[in-house]
Amino acid sequence: MQTMKFSAKKIIPCIDVKDGRVVKGIKFKDNIDVASPVDLARKYCSEGADELVFYEITAAVSDREPSVDVLSQVIDVVTIPLTVGGGIYSINDFERVLEYGADKISINTGVIKNPGLINEAAKRYGSKCVVFAVDVKAVGEKYHIFTRGGREDTGIDAIKWIKQGADNGAGELVVNSIDTDGVKGGFDIKLLKEVCDAVTIPVTASGGAGCIDDFITLFNEIPQIHAGLAASVFHFGDVKIPELKQVLSKTGL
Repeated sequence: MQTMKFSAKKIIPCIDVKDGRVVKGIKFKDNIDVASPVDLARKYCSEGADELVFYEITAAVSDREPSVDVLSQVIDVVTIPLTVGGGIYSINDFERVLEYGADKISINTGVIKNPGLINEAAKRYGSKCVVFAVDVKAVGEKYHIFTRGGREDTGIDAIKWIKQGADNGAGELVVNSIDTDGVKGGFDIKLLKEVCDAVTIPVTASGGAGCIDDFITLFNEIPQIHAGLAASVFHFGDVKIPELKQVLSKTGL
């Protein structure tokens, strides 16, 4: 399938929240405490991030709703589009989080539990509000969808699942590569190329950024990629967003 090309390249930090704090691990394991989600959200807005993703991993693993207290504090300081995920299993979850001020909702495990959720949400709120997020890991020569914070192999073929979600009305796709997450060795180019060959909606790459060159490689190798999402490199200062955007601009991206 031929993919659409998107000229604008977005830089998106992601804050993974557990028990009210931002945490980060490697390959979805061994999370360490990083900072206050409110402080990081304010920082990324001031540095020129294009969007922000708030993902509550506690809710995702324990099958409960996102913490309203922490989320509302983040929403109060955010001045850029905010995507919220974790614990979204029904259309009521969509409505509740959107009412709090989120711009878009990210759904992952919820689609496995309720396959009609993407279509239902897209019809009610529009595709632009529906972000289909997938946690993908190589299993043998295929890619599988993992769930519950990357802990469970569903056995679902990732590329087929991704295409189905796009066909059902998802407005955007976020591909989280478990194999490269937190490793800082570069984005999973092979996986992302397969995904971009399968869908025509905007694709955000997540997992593996370690330096500015990794973003340049991503956008040059896969011109269809809409955005680069990262956490560790931004949280720990390995890559500073203003510098990254300046370099990308100079290279014509």
